[in-house]
Amino acid sequence: DYIFYTDWMWTSFVVFSVSQSTMLAVGTIYYMLFTGVPGTATYYATIMTIYTWVAKGAWFALGYPYDFIVVPVWIPSAMLLDLTYWATRRNKHAAIIIGGTLVGLSFPLFNMVNLLLVRDPLEVAFKYPRPTLPAYMTPIEPQVGKFYNS
Repeated sequence: DYIFYTDWMWTSFVVFSVSQSTMLAVGTIYYMLFTGVPGTATYYATIMTIYTWVAKGAWFALGYPYDFIVVPVWIPSAMLLDLTYWATRRNKHAAIIIGGTLVGLSFPLFNMVNLLLVRDPLEVAFKYPRPTLPAYMTPIEPQVGKFYNS
């Protein structure tokens, strides 16, 4: 159970860092460059934060520990992206390169600080043991070679 919660935490950190920093940078820069509306990244990050709080509540209602879902910190990275877009408005390539780099570097950093505040996985594993599978999903050991010597 300790390995389950620890692996879950670090796996979600890596997956969140790669996929969501990419999603934030690519999605908002694409929107800003074609609409010219600054502030889009922060707006998008706020919506995603609220959405994740709702998902966290849903998992908690299913009996998982409160720390099982860690809400990513989108907003500071999104604000950096909006500031980059504002500062490089005349140069779209600079907005993409500098803004994307800032998001890619800052997003994992903010989320690492966020993860350090999560309770000890060992404590969580003892308080909330991993859910057991229902009887119809329990794997059956293979009966290979059972009557070999009989």
